[in-house]
Amino acid sequence: MAAIAGSSISMQPRNTLATSRVSGLKLGSFMNQGRSSLSFTMRRPMPARLQISCAAKKETVDKVCDVVRKQLVIEDDTPITGESTFADLGADSLDTVEIVMGLEEEFGITVEEDNAQSITTVQDAADLIEDLCCKKSA
Repeated sequence: MAAIAGSSISMQPRNTLATSRVSGLKLGSFMNQGRSSLSFTMRRPMPARLQISCAAKKETVDKVCDVVRKQLVIEDDTPITGESTFADLGADSLDTVEIVMGLEEEFGITVEEDNAQSITTVQDAADLIEDLCCKKSA
């Protein structure tokens, strides 16, 4: 059995090995000195389905917070973070449309309706804005 300790890998002898197949995966159960562990390996290569995205810059999140605070008339002492949802801040669907319009004006971008409907948090809005700004400058 392979065990990872820090940045090194140590190999230990296997006492028993039992395998079965589950939906494209090969499941191996190893017994070693009375302890068992599970290991999964792919039978065949699967296409990668990774989406790499970076969180928006702090400055962008802060600007979005300012626009949201202004549009929803929220007191300065009420905390707004990237995780804040528009619904939790008291926004209804009309408020959300007005927030998007305010963001378009603030950042000089145009948000398509499909993208606007996917925005539910301040972080969603900031990430979308950074993406649109990158595409605009490219």
